[in-house]
Amino acid sequence: MSKKTFFNFTLFDGTTDQDEADAWFTVDTETGKLVDRGQGTPAEADEQVDLGGQYVMPGFFNVHTHVSANPLALNGSHNSESEVSVFAWTNLQALLKSGVTYVRGCGNDYDVDVKLKRLQKTGQLPHTPRMLTSGKAFSMTGGHGDSATGGHAVDSPDEMRKAVRTAFKNGAESVKVMATGGVMTPNDFMEDAQLSVAKMHVAVEEAHHKRRVVAAHAEGNPGIQNALDAGVDSIEHGFYVNESEAKQMVKQGTYLTPTLIAEWVIPEFGNGDLPDWEVKKAADALDDTYVNMKRAFKLGVKFTCGTDAGTPYNGFDKTPEEFGLLTKLGMTNAEAYQCSTLNSPKLLGVADEYGTLEVGKFADFQVLKKDPLADTANVVQADKQVYLGGHREF
Repeated sequence: MSKKTFFNFTLFDGTTDQDEADAWFTVDTETGKLVDRGQGTPAEADEQVDLGGQYVMPGFFNVHTHVSANPLALNGSHNSESEVSVFAWTNLQALLKSGVTYVRGCGNDYDVDVKLKRLQKTGQLPHTPRMLTSGKAFSMTGGHGDSATGGHAVDSPDEMRKAVRTAFKNGAESVKVMATGGVMTPNDFMEDAQLSVAKMHVAVEEAHHKRRVVAAHAEGNPGIQNALDAGVDSIEHGFYVNESEAKQMVKQGTYLTPTLIAEWVIPEFGNGDLPDWEVKKAADALDDTYVNMKRAFKLGVKFTCGTDAGTPYNGFDKTPEEFGLLTKLGMTNAEAYQCSTLNSPKLLGVADEYGTLEVGKFADFQVLKKDPLADTANVVQADKQVYLGGHREF
C-alpha cells in the first residue's frame, strides 16, 4: 500500500461545527481513501504534501444538476447530441473546479450523463466529479420538462412503469419526476399540479425495488403534497412548502433541495433579457421561499445541497454561493455545509464512503486560503485546490 500524507492545515471535516488546527491525514493512493488522521506531527508516508497552513474541507455535493444545459441559452436551445455532450463535459469540469466532487443528475437531454459516466468509468472523462445519473426526466405530455430530447412523457401508471424500467435498463441510476409546473415553462405555473400521485408512486415503487432514489420537481401546491403522498425521496425546489407538508417530510424522512440560487439569479440578472413573465414568477416566489423554508428548517426538515445548475444565469461554478443563501434560512455556516457533507450523501445512499473527511471514506476535498467556518464567502474561491481520492484535479 502506497501512502500519501497531507499536513500543515486547519481541517473542517464536515461532521461538527469545529475546526481542527495543525491537522494531517493519510491517504491510501491505491484506493483513494483516508487511512489515518490526527493533529501535530504527521504520520510517515511514501509521499508528504505540505498544504502551507491553508484550510481543508470536504468537496461539495450538488444533488440537482442539469449538465446538458447551457445557462447562457436564456430561452432554451435545440442542440445536437454531439454538441450537448461537449457542453456537458465542460460543465462537469466547471463543477469540479468549483469544489463539487459529487453530483446527481436531475434530468438531462439525450441521457447524456448516463453515456458520459460510461466513459468516466474507463478513464476517458478526466477532471470530472463523481456522478449519480438520472438521464431524462419524467413528465406528463405538455408538462414541465416535456421535450423531444429531455423528457419521457408518461400519461398513465403503466406508461410510467414501462418508462422507468426502460430508463434503468439503459443505465439511469435515479429518477426525476415533475410534480408541478415551473418557472421556465410559459404555459404553466408553480402551483399547477402535473404528474398524479398514482403515476409518481409507480416511479417510487420501481426505483425502490432497485434501491434507487426519486427526486420530485415540486415548487407549489398541491404538487408538493402529491409528491409526498407518492413517497418520493426528495422534494426539489419546494418553494411553497407549508407547515403540514414540512411535518410530513420530517415523519417520512423526505429531503428538501431548495436550489435557492436558481430562484435568486433570475430577478437579479434577468430583467431585459428574460421574458417578463419568467422574471415575475421567480421574483414573486423568492420572498415567500425564505419564509416557508425557514419554517421547514426550524421544524426539522433535512436540507440537501443542489443548485439546479444549467438554468438561466445559473452557471456550473455557482455551487459555493448556495451556502450563503442557506444561512438566510437560519442555518449556521456549519449547518449550511452539512447540507452537503451529511444530508446529501445520505439522500444518495453513499454516506458510508463519501461526504465527510473521516477514516475509511474517500479523500475528496478542497483546499482554501481562508476559514470556511468563519464566512461562507471564503468557499467562493476561484483558484482553490480540488482533490478526488487524494489526487489533485485542479
